[in-house]
Amino acid sequence: MKIFIKAMPGISYAGSSQNLSENEKVIKKSIQKHIDILAGQIGERNIFNFKKLCASAEYIEHSFLELGYDVLEQSYTVYGNKVKNIEVELQSNSNSKEIILLGAHYDSVFGSPGANDNASGIAALLELSRLIYGHNCDRTLKLVAFVNEEPPFFQSNNMGSYLYAQRSRERMEKIKTMISIETIGYYTNKKNSQNYPFPLGRFYPKTGNFIGFVANLNSKHSLYNAIDSFRKNTKFPSQGVAAAKWLPGISSSDQWAFWKMKYPAIMITDTAPYRYPYYHTKADTPEKIDYDAMARVVGGISRMVLDLLNLP
Repeated sequence: MKIFIKAMPGISYAGSSQNLSENEKVIKKSIQKHIDILAGQIGERNIFNFKKLCASAEYIEHSFLELGYDVLEQSYTVYGNKVKNIEVELQSNSNSKEIILLGAHYDSVFGSPGANDNASGIAALLELSRLIYGHNCDRTLKLVAFVNEEPPFFQSNNMGSYLYAQRSRERMEKIKTMISIETIGYYTNKKNSQNYPFPLGRFYPKTGNFIGFVANLNSKHSLYNAIDSFRKNTKFPSQGVAAAKWLPGISSSDQWAFWKMKYPAIMITDTAPYRYPYYHTKADTPEKIDYDAMARVVGGISRMVLDLLNLP
């Protein structure tokens, strides 16, 4: 029985780093602004810093509204405080009920301003909502900012994405693929900068200059479609793996909740603690982000999402 699949469609980009295009420069400016506000001005945001958690939710809602979206909330109470997932959607131009769902969590772990984990994911989500707004697509796109991904709620019934996925299953929503955007801002060409959970280190590169695509074995076809499109459309290194969900790191974000509800889901990540030396520390601050690399990744994800919204 296989515990992971390494072979992926397409070929990872291996050329030299190029100057940003004009569009990528706009993306860079936008994501830098979002991260500066979420991790710099607001800072640590979680149930233990509830006012800042609310401030970050307000900022996300305002950003969506400025782009022209109608904002929906899924609210619930935990530790006596009302928290919420924040959702917008771009409806399909066909009769298809299928959904592509992009999600990222907006809380940070206790003791950290969370620039990479996960202001980078929220910045990407907001910028993707701008890049894709107004496109006519065959499937509906939902974009959701999830609350309470970090401990003590991680992989519990009070995790925001768990409650959202549970409601989606109750409504019998046809989620074709859920994509969790998790910690995507740190890249380095330093040798031996990349680590892996055993036994993956024997098969993947030792330099942390790529974006990772991760799925459980049941979501491998969603993974194949996503990474194939990214590689066709983006000059940036990428690696992919479909693996048993019990391997360390494979279930380490909001995609876990959708697997629990039997939906196909993938995670896009810079691999977080397997590369990022400031993971879950007070040093996870905005200046640690590689904004040029992240802008290229976000641009590539936008083209990938448009493909997924229109694939047969």
